[in-house]
Amino acid sequence: MSNDLPAARQLLVLADRDSAEEVVGELQAEHPWLGPFELVRDALAGEDDAEDAQWLVVLEEPADGWTGVLLARLDELADAHQGWREEG
Repeated sequence: MSNDLPAARQLLVLADRDSAEEVVGELQAEHPWLGPFELVRDALAGEDDAEDAQWLVVLEEPADGWTGVLLARLDELADAHQGWREEG
């Protein structure tokens, strides 16, 4: 069994809620079968200021698993909104 398989859950880490909501909108339009999408506010450790928070778009693994094309699209969307993708 290969350890190169992506994690079941993917997280898109974005700077603000507006960016996270835009990404969700784009994903819903392109891949409606991929949802539901969960938005989570993630305060940075040790920070009390509401400005110091990231927003996560949480995506569960689709029934057919993650494909390289889909993961590349997630990377592209996150990057276009000054964010990144993490496996979670």
